[in-house]
Amino acid sequence: MPPLLTSPASSSPLLLLSSRLHRRSPLLHHRRRFLSPTPTTTNSSFAPAMSWLGKLGLSGLGGSPRASEASAALAQGPDEDTPAPGNQFAQFGAGCFWGVELAFQRVPGVTRTEVGYSQGNLHDPSYEDVCTGATYHNEVVRVQYDVSACKYDDLLGVFWARHDPTTPNRSGNDVGTQYRSGIYYYTPEQEKAARESMEKQQKLLNRTIVTEILPAKRFYRAEEYHQQYLEKGGRFGFRQSASKGCNDPIRCYG
Repeated sequence: MPPLLTSPASSSPLLLLSSRLHRRSPLLHHRRRFLSPTPTTTNSSFAPAMSWLGKLGLSGLGGSPRASEASAALAQGPDEDTPAPGNQFAQFGAGCFWGVELAFQRVPGVTRTEVGYSQGNLHDPSYEDVCTGATYHNEVVRVQYDVSACKYDDLLGVFWARHDPTTPNRSGNDVGTQYRSGIYYYTPEQEKAARESMEKQQKLLNRTIVTEILPAKRFYRAEEYHQQYLEKGGRFGFRQSASKGCNDPIRCYG
């Protein structure tokens, strides 16, 4: 799934501004525009209390550099959500989050999955924002798992099996910073396990792994139509099983 604008390296606040000015234009929408006639969103880009120009920090257009710094500070803060009792969170970026989420949904002991955006520099981003490449968010899956029924190492195994970790800012045909490989840890134990796992994985490959291993940061839940997308049937209504232990091939389509 290509990004909305195909030159992440040349992205700028002006491109991001253009994306927001035309966010309802079918010409700029990704093919995911077909997912829902009226997709819901939890973003507050149009709220009167906060100008979206101010969110971008565009001086002279209703914002300021300070506003941009404040937005980045919020986005770079820690994930303040709390998992259910007896559970822990884990975050992974491994390409398009639709297929990655379904893979984790099938893991015994996983009690909840959500797709969203993290590791970027814009507070409360929309999908359109992320697709410009200017916010540097990654498409991630936040996994909640029962520590008595699922090991973090099991999740790492799914992560490595789901994608090619040697291609920077790319997963298959999807190209852009939002498709980069990443493990985002919540505890020192998770960090240690992630690094040891990457060392073992590197010995199996003849190319250098480019996966980033970083502390988990604020998680922005993606628009509702992205959640459990393949289980719900996706664009064509072909439902795929999320049953625990299911080994059916995952078909990621938009």
